[in-house]
Amino acid sequence: MSRPPLEPRRFADRIGSWLQDSGPDEDVVVSCRARLARNVEGYPFVQRLEDDRAGELCETLNRLLVGHKIDGETIWVEMNDSSSLLRLLLRERHLVSRDLAPADGARLTRPGRAVAFGELETTSIMINEEDHLRLQGMASGFGLQQAWERVHAIERMLEGEVGFAHSSRLGYLTGCPTNVGTGLRASVMLHLPALGIVRNELEKVFTAAARTGLAVRGMYGEGSRAAGDFYQISNQITLGCTEAQLIEDLNALVPCIVDFERRVRKVLFENQRSALEDRVRRSYGMLRTARSLPTEVALLHLSNIRLGACLGLLEKIRPVALNQIAVQVQKGHVQALVGEAGSELPDPSERDRMRAAYLRRRFAEFAN
Repeated sequence: MSRPPLEPRRFADRIGSWLQDSGPDEDVVVSCRARLARNVEGYPFVQRLEDDRAGELCETLNRLLVGHKIDGETIWVEMNDSSSLLRLLLRERHLVSRDLAPADGARLTRPGRAVAFGELETTSIMINEEDHLRLQGMASGFGLQQAWERVHAIERMLEGEVGFAHSSRLGYLTGCPTNVGTGLRASVMLHLPALGIVRNELEKVFTAAARTGLAVRGMYGEGSRAAGDFYQISNQITLGCTEAQLIEDLNALVPCIVDFERRVRKVLFENQRSALEDRVRRSYGMLRTARSLPTEVALLHLSNIRLGACLGLLEKIRPVALNQIAVQVQKGHVQALVGEAGSELPDPSERDRMRAAYLRRRFAEFAN
């Protein structure tokens, strides 16, 4: 049933199209995601799903998804057949969650846990995470409607084949009550370095989001911290609204935040240009020469450089190139790209040296 495991080095070397392509408002909006939680009729929810039924459901979904060919050839990965490095790469690429592929592997003895995604990585389907299905659509820039259309197409295909647990009163039924209703979590990844410099202005964004029922989270969603001035804004309510209404809430607020960030960038550029240029150049020099860099420090410098690229201070660097690097400085990608094939994850100090070596190589390419 399962395909041969992905080779981590080759997988880490390429990045999905949603991080390589230019998109609307890409100077501020990095990417968008739409995620649907669904459960298959006739099966207990995951919390009560016995191992043999979990394996049976996984086999059924494998046949449907591999045969459907998701944006190119479908790649199918079962968690129990995957190395710890590959699971980490999948998490860092936002293709799976920590719940599906926990860092310590403690829950990986349970069968039937898998992920399917296309070659372009614009869609992914997690099997037997908190729900039987977690469907995701991704798009570059402010392509929220495109992300929604991608996940909705997969949902329609699957619902016609297996049917989903649904209540005429409540909507779609899910393992967690907070997802009942539409089961939709729509999110937008924003890069807000100027608002991060003027911290009190950033607090206004958090307040505005809370007032409209939206949440602001870190780079990897719920429970994660912001790193490198990257923030996710997503809906909190799924019950009592349609998918279109939830998408519209984000479509109404995000352009305001984009405009706010741009205005603050303009003010900083006009009034503090020397300090801003110094900040960008120091980060550029650091990534070209450093011998050791922790992840959060690397992301902070990449944030400064991305700001400089958007303001025209670094003409050879495009923001979309930095999106790829921001993924590839994560610890799993660093190990796959710089470390020895098949080796265990190194200790943090060695990984920091490997990360710096990778960044020196990438930024030498920009200098040519």
